[in-house]
Amino acid sequence: MKWPAAVETAEIESLDQEGRGVARLDGKTVFVDGALPGELVSLRRTRRQRRHDEAVVVEVQRASPERVTSRCRHYGVCGGCSLQHLDHGAQLAAKGRVFAETLARIGGVAPGEWLPPLTGPTFNYRRRARLGCKFVDKKGKVLVGFRERGSPLIADLESCEVLAPPVGALISALAELIGSLDLRRRVAQIEVAVGDNATALVLRVLDDPEPPDLERLRDFESRHGVALYLQRGGLDTVQPLSPPAEPLRYELPGLPMGIEFAPTDFVQVNGELNRHMVARALDLLEPRPTDRALDLFCGLGNFSLPLARRTAAVVGVEGDARLVARARANAERNGIGNAAFHSANLAADSQTGDWARARYDLVLLDPPRAGAREILPVAASSRPRRIVYVSCHPGSFARDAGILAGELGYRLAAAGVMDMFPQTSHIETIALFEPAG
Repeated sequence: MKWPAAVETAEIESLDQEGRGVARLDGKTVFVDGALPGELVSLRRTRRQRRHDEAVVVEVQRASPERVTSRCRHYGVCGGCSLQHLDHGAQLAAKGRVFAETLARIGGVAPGEWLPPLTGPTFNYRRRARLGCKFVDKKGKVLVGFRERGSPLIADLESCEVLAPPVGALISALAELIGSLDLRRRVAQIEVAVGDNATALVLRVLDDPEPPDLERLRDFESRHGVALYLQRGGLDTVQPLSPPAEPLRYELPGLPMGIEFAPTDFVQVNGELNRHMVARALDLLEPRPTDRALDLFCGLGNFSLPLARRTAAVVGVEGDARLVARARANAERNGIGNAAFHSANLAADSQTGDWARARYDLVLLDPPRAGAREILPVAASSRPRRIVYVSCHPGSFARDAGILAGELGYRLAAAGVMDMFPQTSHIETIALFEPAG
């Protein structure tokens, strides 16, 4: 029989990048889930490794003044959030410290100016999410939600405080719906997409539903004002339950028809923060009417289309051909004729398209977590006046900032964090680079 680890006492020194408290016990680093800097806690180690251990809080003996009561009843079990026990202002400060330390350690750079944090709603903001779905025999019911913290199991949720309305309040109703289906054991996940005009829920089904299940699903649509989609296989199999479904759309200043997106498309999860982010990117770029701009990893045209309103021409490049097609359609719907979009693998070491050899005055980068290392030489090749880099991973950004500053002749003029994912440890950043000297 394996006995539980002994309870130990430790002083918490700092927070790590995942929002865990950091302590030192017997000369070894211990990451303590649920602990805050300055606290004295009782803890129990849950995992031992060669270089560090992991632990959970048993009792807070001396609480930090920045500790708050979590708003969500499921916090601590559900893995969707990790910082609800920390005051929101302190969350931003901690993310800023992690960002600065990462820039110095990995990139060997520091910005000439620290930008004030961009903030928006701290709850009920998340418009894109993937929820697990499983019929659990021991509980005799379906569970719908995020994974438990540190576990592959789906958390037993009734609601969610970070999901955008109406989905956050529909968790129990969704679980009851799936539990009522003959197909209940064959629904694997639910993808959430909330637009400014409509809400879509994509059910990943392993079998086609029979007519009785289809009737139950349509009744749910009608009662809750959402559009259900079924996905039997790959993305090309996603179909609305009740066609034609209203296209999802979100608004951006200067785009009277907004930006349309499909339920499985990538969009920034925090709609209000996204509007602030686009505005800050434009402010940092300082576009002129004669400028030519390049938007790399352009997606649906989130930055390209507002930028096209202020420049002579914009070229957007994206690896997903489906997003490129939708970016073109969004440009046409908004009457924008000076934006051209191309599909290219931006992780390739070389680019052969004419767009890669053209001259640009401004460049914007918004890469995935892996960063933009391979495309940086192209981005800097025509010596653009300003480069704005939006990042969802401080480590890859710090590496790329070091390349821009150390090899490509640019300086990091300004940088700051953006609160795209409040209540979580996720860090989103924006930065401005200008030619050195």
